[in-house]
Amino acid sequence: MSGESEDFRRVTGPEPLSFPEDHAQHPDYQNEWWYFTGNLETAEGERLGYQFTLFRFALPPGEGLDSAWATEAMWMAHLALSDGRSERFYQAERFARGAMGLAGADEQRWWLRDWEVRLDDPAWRLVAEADDFALELELTPQRPLVLQGDAGYSRKGPDPGNASRYYSITRLATGGEVRIGDEVLSVEGLSWLDREWGSSQLAEGQAGWDWFAIQLDDGRDLMLARLRNEDGSDSEWSYGLLVEPDGRSRYLNAEDYRAVVERRWRDANGNRWPVEWRIEIPSAGLNIRTRAVFDDQHWQQSVDYWEGMIDIHDQGSGEAIGRGYLELSGYGEG
Repeated sequence: MSGESEDFRRVTGPEPLSFPEDHAQHPDYQNEWWYFTGNLETAEGERLGYQFTLFRFALPPGEGLDSAWATEAMWMAHLALSDGRSERFYQAERFARGAMGLAGADEQRWWLRDWEVRLDDPAWRLVAEADDFALELELTPQRPLVLQGDAGYSRKGPDPGNASRYYSITRLATGGEVRIGDEVLSVEGLSWLDREWGSSQLAEGQAGWDWFAIQLDDGRDLMLARLRNEDGSDSEWSYGLLVEPDGRSRYLNAEDYRAVVERRWRDANGNRWPVEWRIEIPSAGLNIRTRAVFDDQHWQQSVDYWEGMIDIHDQGSGEAIGRGYLELSGYGEG
């Protein structure tokens, strides 16, 4: 995320966003993504989690083919399912050129071949099938879209261009079906949508991030992005957002919260992923512990990261007070 090119626009300050137009792709920028995660339950109360992400990576001008296959971008999609019953993590990855209608994103549809999200206002419909698992879900927003950072200008470093345009829908009522092998399960739960685009997000000296998307039982939603320096310390550009039940939101800067690793899980390659955390936000009256529902929710294909469902507990009483999703990047390169 730290690379940049003079061929593309950079995000250097707030600009008005417009919807549904900004649901579509932004070809003037180097990269962008459409990101769904969610915690689901079967009728028997069994836990499942999912991730669907569509990425666009722009190609520098002049690198396309002079043919019907010519394209200005490459597209990648990630599909994952966390099965809390068996503690098994399913994952699938696809690529396509942005040509011949193989992949793209407009105001009402985001797709890579037959994996797609379609807006049937007010709900989104997500359909994606891999060999051993599949999702068919309807996602209905429960509160208004929120702009991250300064009116959607999410700054991540000292250079004003170390930033993205960033908005979220933090609570979507979700229902539908999940297939695992030959088994089809009816599910309900909550999902989260994150949407970003830009050309030079992370600054030099930043090594990765720890991202939390938390939905509390009291109706509040919390996003935290703990950016990490190469020496492992917290970046001063870490940030977050607290969303109230009525949709009002409040920006959190690095001084507003404290996130401390409580436990790490070691993968087969010896990399240690922080899967349990203590988080304090004094201004919100929150002192919580987050725990992975199970440890091995480890993405291992073209990109190495950890993405999975977590439980939220009150630090003092131990009471379960919410659920969420955690993404960890930059730990799998060693």
